[in-house]
Amino acid sequence: MKKLLLIIVLAFISFIDVNAQVVYKVITSVESIVPNGVGRSRIISALEDKDYKEFTSLRTDDKETDKRNKSKRNEIRIKNFEETKLLNFYNLGGIRFQNIAANDALITSKINTMIEEGWELAFVTSAVESEGGKGDGKGIFITRYIFKRNK
Repeated sequence: MKKLLLIIVLAFISFIDVNAQVVYKVITSVESIVPNGVGRSRIISALEDKDYKEFTSLRTDDKETDKRNKSKRNEIRIKNFEETKLLNFYNLGGIRFQNIAANDALITSKINTMIEEGWELAFVTSAVESEGGKGDGKGIFITRYIFKRNK
C-alpha cells in the first residue's frame, strides 16, 4: 500500500512539473567600444511587459488581408526600466582592463540576483557593432542574457 501511495504521489508531482508554464526575461548589457571613453555603457532591464501582437501586422499579397501596422513608436517605448551604469572599455589612455573587470563584477552581481529571485540563465547571445571605416568613432558590444523560470 505504501508503494502504491508513493507511486501516485510521484506521478502527481511529475504531472504538475510537466504542465508548469515557463516565462522568459531578457537583460541587456551595452558596453561602449568608442575610443577615448566618450560612449555610454549600461545594463538595461525592462520593468514592464509589452505584447508584441499589439505592434505586429500581417503583410500579404492579398489586398483584402494585407494590414499595415499603424502603431506609433512612442506606444512601443518603455518608460519603466532599470538602468545600471557600466564603465566604457576605453578611456583617453586606450583600453581599460580595470573597466572590463568592474563591468564583469556588476554583470555577475545582476546574474546572481536574478538567480536568487528564481530565474535560470537559459541563453546568452552577444554581438559587436562598429562602423569600421576611416576615423571609426562608433561601436558597441551588446550582450543579451535570457532568463527563464516557472510562472
